[in-house]
Parts: sequence; C-alpha cells; structure tokens
Amino acid sequence: MRNVQRLRPRRSVARRASRRGVQPADPANRITYRPSEPQIPRDNHPNPLVSVIIPAMNEAGKIGAVIAEARAVHPETEVIVVANGCKDQTASVAERMGAKVLSFAEPLGNDVGRSVGAQAAIGRILLFTDSDMVIPSGELRPFVQAVLSGVDVALNDYTGPVDRSPVHRVILAKYTLNSILGRSDLRGASMTAVPHALSRRALDVMGARELSIPPKAQAAAMSQGLRVEAVYRVEVGRLNPGRTTGGDPLEMLVLGDHLEALEAVIAERGVRGGYHDGGRRRSLVR
Repeated sequence: MRNVQRLRPRRSVARRASRRGVQPADPANRITYRPSEPQIPRDNHPNPLVSVIIPAMNEAGKIGAVIAEARAVHPETEVIVVANGCKDQTASVAERMGAKVLSFAEPLGNDVGRSVGAQAAIGRILLFTDSDMVIPSGELRPFVQAVLSGVDVALNDYTGPVDRSPVHRVILAKYTLNSILGRSDLRGASMTAVPHALSRRALDVMGARELSIPPKAQAAAMSQGLRVEAVYRVEVGRLNPGRTTGGDPLEMLVLGDHLEALEAVIAERGVRGGYHDGGRRRSLVR
C-alpha cells in the first residue's frame, strides 16, 4: 500500500503569517497532497474492492481531509460523498478530490445518506464514516481487514461512557438491543456509530434501505445469521465531543430507531422476543 503523508499546520508558520496580517487559507481550498511525495490515487478505482461512503452536510472545511484518509484505506478504493442539503462548497471540494458525489438539494435526514451511498457502491466491502470527523486511515483499515477475514458486519468497539450516573439512554438502548439479540458480548457496539464496514453479502441480505435505521439493520443482520463483530475501537466521542454532551437533538431519534428494531425482533420471534415464558400459566389468569 502506498504511503500518504498528512499535512499538519506548523505553529511557527501560522504565527509568522499572523504577524504579517496574512489571513489563513480557506480550509476548503487547502492542498491535501504533497506533489513531491508518493501519492494515493486521486480518482476512484474503476473496479474497487472498498467503497467508502461519506454522508456530508456543510462540511467543506473537513471533507477534503476526510476523503484523503478514506482513499488511503486501500489502493482499490472508491469514495462516495452523499452531499445532502449542502449550502456551502462541500460537493465541489469532494469533486475536486475525485470522489463520486451524489447531491441532493434538500437534507435527506439522519442516516439516509448511508442507504443512498450503499445503493451506488460497487465495492465488495462498504466502509461507512462521517464527514464531520477526520479519522486517520490507520484507524479505518481494521474494519476493512475484518471483512476480508470473514466478518460480515464489522462494528466500532466504542460503547460510550458507562461509568457515569445516570448512563446515557442511547447507550442503555444499545446494550439492551444487543442483549435481547443474544449478543451481550457486543456491549454497546452498534451500527449507529461509525466507522463500521459491511460485506457485500451483508448488504444483499439486509438491503440498502434498511441502513437508514442502523439498529434495525443490525438486528436484521443477526437474525439472518450474519457474522457481526466489534473489531476495533475508535474514540468517536473524543473526535466529535459535541455528540456526547447534553441536549443532543438526535437522542430521541436514535431511541426511536432502537424501539423500531425491538419491534422487528418481536414481530419475528413473538411477544417475548424468543425468550420462554417459564412455568407461567397465563391461561389460568382471568
């Protein structure tokens, strides 16, 4: 695999520029590659092994770096950016970076971009990440390697903080769903969190539409006997601390997604979710 060297701002240069009154460069126009260094491909591979799917909304300042890291995951990679409801230059920056861009004038809603990107992907492995956090390629590769080794759904082994009181309700919902599905070993690992990766087989079994409700997709994967594992820990709470603070507007949405997943499990396994009723004789109760 070719090496890629990421640019990091030098404090001394930034200070000198500030003293001269020079404004910092627009992040959307920042050069991501060093022309003199070995480079990863600038364009999507025509026959990719890995499809990296990146939903994005108004992330022109970060999308270039996110794409650069995604391209370094594997030499045979395509990057798909789902630009939904963007009012900035996200789509044009992504196009300049050689990504396939699917643009929508209106916001698609939470996680729908994953479904749309998956429908367009042609790789054998689908890797999902977000545009609002730059995850180094070295922390993305373990998910690709896990699928190559036979895992169908490779989850981020990030469960969120459980040493606080009370524990966040979304974390409790993740633990509850995995427990009901007979996978307490996964703890709070969930398709709700990125990064995660799917095999082409997993996508065919679950269907791309199901990915718009990640807990329901996870339940479907387990119910269909797919191999689901928590393979590597990426501290997304640290990379995007805003997601773990109070007043999260997505909390109720994610809780609702888990309830929908539980409803699907009950519909398939019965009112007790597949667990027996013990010696309880309900017929005698009037």
